[in-house]
Amino acid sequence: MLKQIKISNDFDINEQVVLYNGTCLELLKKIPDKSIQLIVTSPPYNIGKEYEKKRKLNSYVDFQAKIIKECERILSMSGSICWQIGNFVDNGSIIPLDIVLYPIFKELDLVMRNRIIWHFEHGLHCSNRFSGRYETILWFTRKTKNYVFNLDPVRVPQKYPAKKYFKGPKAGQYSCNPLGKNPGDLWIVPNVKCNHIEKTEHPCQYPVELIERLVLSMTNKGDWIFDPFLGSGTSIVAAILHNRRGAGAEVKKEYIKLAKNRILQAINGTIKTRPMNKPVHEPKKIENNIKTSLHNNKKKTAQLTLFD
Repeated sequence: MLKQIKISNDFDINEQVVLYNGTCLELLKKIPDKSIQLIVTSPPYNIGKEYEKKRKLNSYVDFQAKIIKECERILSMSGSICWQIGNFVDNGSIIPLDIVLYPIFKELDLVMRNRIIWHFEHGLHCSNRFSGRYETILWFTRKTKNYVFNLDPVRVPQKYPAKKYFKGPKAGQYSCNPLGKNPGDLWIVPNVKCNHIEKTEHPCQYPVELIERLVLSMTNKGDWIFDPFLGSGTSIVAAILHNRRGAGAEVKKEYIKLAKNRILQAINGTIKTRPMNKPVHEPKKIENNIKTSLHNNKKKTAQLTLFD
């Protein structure tokens, strides 16, 4: 079934994958009102990366506001917007962009359901402040109780799976959900660095498993996922892997080519991704071996000194 998917270069509600080479505002104009179930993106952080033009903060916020307003227009009544953002750094001063952008969503009468913290271990090493090791995902829906939220597909292993009720009518029965527990709002997912299986030439690529959790919990099969800043195509890849439709815009032709290649791999089942809920690598054994080796070397040195 997946191999029959074709990549369209312009939006049509009957398509399955749309890869648009142009600005997101151009593509947004082509998308009907209330037609998208999940809008998920990681917009430029205004820090001067190669794919963005650095603006003054007020100009950046105005630019984001235009896009967010259009995203609200195309959002379905049961849909979600997930805006994954970091910090803007101005002469050593940290400005959290999620706090700056929150009023825009609030003015559009959207409700924040979670402020998800994405924690990772690797990144730029700072010398005059603590190194940044997290970003945030702002999750918004409309003012309704009928927004889509599927918890079971994204449950994680229980910490104490054998725990039982010790008193009352359920005494002796397991007290936790056998499918796993709620993952909470702190997500520990490795970011895509040089040794990551998903690494491409894109400088700020986010991991597929981060988006998979949003896709599985906030959409159903056949729903549309839209990413206004597509980059390396991760959002559409996550959509395809779980039988959803995906659309996105990207201005740089080299990233369009990169995204297309990854999307074709997802369609053909050849793309390599880090599995969801895979434990984060802990190099304890390596560290212990190094410590043991250093200890043995010191011991040998001491013995040779004594012999001499």
